[in-house]
Amino acid sequence: MKSARQKKILEIIAAKDVETQNQLIEELAAHGIKSTQATLSRDIKELRLMKELTGTGRYRYVASGRDEFTDFDQRIKTIFRECVTEYATAQNILVLKTLPGLAPAACSALDAMEISGLVGTLAGDDTAFIAMKDNETAEQFEREIEKLL
Repeated sequence: MKSARQKKILEIIAAKDVETQNQLIEELAAHGIKSTQATLSRDIKELRLMKELTGTGRYRYVASGRDEFTDFDQRIKTIFRECVTEYATAQNILVLKTLPGLAPAACSALDAMEISGLVGTLAGDDTAFIAMKDNETAEQFEREIEKLL
């Protein structure tokens, strides 16, 4: 949902002059995407949106370095691939071992991937616990990890 919302934000600001976060929230709602101001603020920061002065003297949101976000999912998968060193499944829980200090990055990458059946992640320094909906979903996701690595 996050990447779809962020993609829609980029589409909206490319098509229209959006001056405020409230306007952007309304545009998202018009496209069937509900968002809070706090979530939108995080999206603006992650997308590195800036305000640009228009010819009419008003400001509008624009994407800075937009091309670096065209393959957001691939970047997340790369981060995940570079962090994880080992993994194992214990019923509906996957345990990931990472390089020191990178378990939070691996969990963040997983959270951003919008994985079906993912209930939640918990990161320590070099170990992450991934809770899946059930054993079958955990086994399917383990196969996906094999492909990623």
